[in-house]
Amino acid sequence: MAISSEKLPSNDDDVDLVYDALRAIRSHLRMEVAFISEFAFGKRYFRYVDAISENPPIRVGDSNPLEESYCQQIVNGSLPEVIPDAWLIPAAMDFPVTKALPVRAHISVPIRFSSGQIYGTFCCFSSKPNYSLDKRDLLMMRTFADFASRQIERRIISEIACKEKFERVRFVLDTSAYKIVYQPIFNFEDDRIVGFESLTRFSHLPMRSPDIWFAEAEEVGLGEELEMAVIKKAIVALHHLPQHIYISLNVSPDNIANGAIARVLENVPLDRIVLEVTEHTAISDYPRVLSMLEPLRSKGLRLAVDDAGAGYSSFRHILQMHPDLIKLDIYLVRHIDTDCKLRALAKALVSFADETAVKVIAEGVETLEELDSLLRIRVNNAQGYFLGRPMEMEAAMALL
Repeated sequence: MAISSEKLPSNDDDVDLVYDALRAIRSHLRMEVAFISEFAFGKRYFRYVDAISENPPIRVGDSNPLEESYCQQIVNGSLPEVIPDAWLIPAAMDFPVTKALPVRAHISVPIRFSSGQIYGTFCCFSSKPNYSLDKRDLLMMRTFADFASRQIERRIISEIACKEKFERVRFVLDTSAYKIVYQPIFNFEDDRIVGFESLTRFSHLPMRSPDIWFAEAEEVGLGEELEMAVIKKAIVALHHLPQHIYISLNVSPDNIANGAIARVLENVPLDRIVLEVTEHTAISDYPRVLSMLEPLRSKGLRLAVDDAGAGYSSFRHILQMHPDLIKLDIYLVRHIDTDCKLRALAKALVSFADETAVKVIAEGVETLEELDSLLRIRVNNAQGYFLGRPMEMEAAMALL
C-alpha cells in the first residue's frame, strides 16, 4: 500500500534538509531544476522542487499520469538513469514533455524506503544538453537520494503516527470514552471532607495513564477541547454535593491564559472551585495567566500549585502566582515517616505557607505512618489511597 503524505503536516527540519539536498545536487550538476516526485494513485506528484528560475516549469503539488512521465520509465528500466541529451533518445522523444519544457539533460534515480518500497524519484533536468554527465554523477545522485529518502520516510512515519493520535483522541471526544472520578480531600482540624479532586479515567484502548492522553491531545491540537470537556463533566457534581464541598480541577496554564477555563466556569459558583496548576507545565507568560485569573479569584475561586517539591517549576509557580493552596507532591509524602530529608523539606514548605497565609495539602498518603508524620509537622489537609481512593460521583455522595 502506498504511503501518501499529501495532506499531512510537515516536519520543518526534515523538509529543509530535503531542500538542501536538492539545491546541492542541482548546483553541482549545473542543472536548472531538481525535484522529488511521489508515486501515488497512478500519478506522479511533485513534492519538492528546487529551480534556478523563480518561475520553474513545474511546481510543488503539480501532478501528471505516471505512465506519461520519465520517472516511471526510469524505474522500469525503459529509460536510462543518466541522459546527457534526451533529444538523442527515441524513447524519450515519445513523451510530449521532452519538447514542451524542453528536457535535454536528465538524471534520475528511484527513492526507496527501508522496506524496499519505492516512494518516487530524485531527479534533475535542464533545457540544455550536458554531455559531461557520467557514472560519478549518478553515484552522487544515489547518495543524495538515499539521504533524502531517510528524511522523507521519517517525516511520513511521524505524520502517520500524528494522524493516528489525532483520530484516537477525536474518537475519545466524540464518544465520551472517559469518566470522572473524585478523590476525597480531608481536613483533620475540622475532621471532615472539605473537597474532592476530579480525575479522569479513559476507557478507550490503548489503556494508559491520563497524563499520556492529555499530552497526546495537546500534541495533535486537541488539548484544550479535551481538557475543557472533562472539566465540564466534572463540575456537574457540584449540583449533587453539599454547598461546603469544593471540587478541585486540574488545568493547564495555556487554558487559563487563552480564556478557555473562564468560559467554562462562567456560570459556576467559583467559591466551590479550586484550580490546580501542575508543576510539570511551564508558564511562559505569568502576567497573562495572572490577569486571566484575577476576575475569577475576586469571585471566590482558589488557586492551587500542584506537585510542589517535585522540581524547580513548582517553586517558581508558588512565588509568581501567590496560590491559596500548595499541594505536596507524592514524592515528598511517600516514606516521609522514615526519611528525615523529606520531612525537612515538607516542614520548610509548611513554614513558608504559614508565613504567606497559604494552606498545604498532602497528596498520595498511603499509610497511617505517613499521615501521622504529616500531622506532626502541621499538614492538616490530605488525600491519598489510605484516606480514600478515587470514586464515582454516587460513591462520593454516599461517603459524605
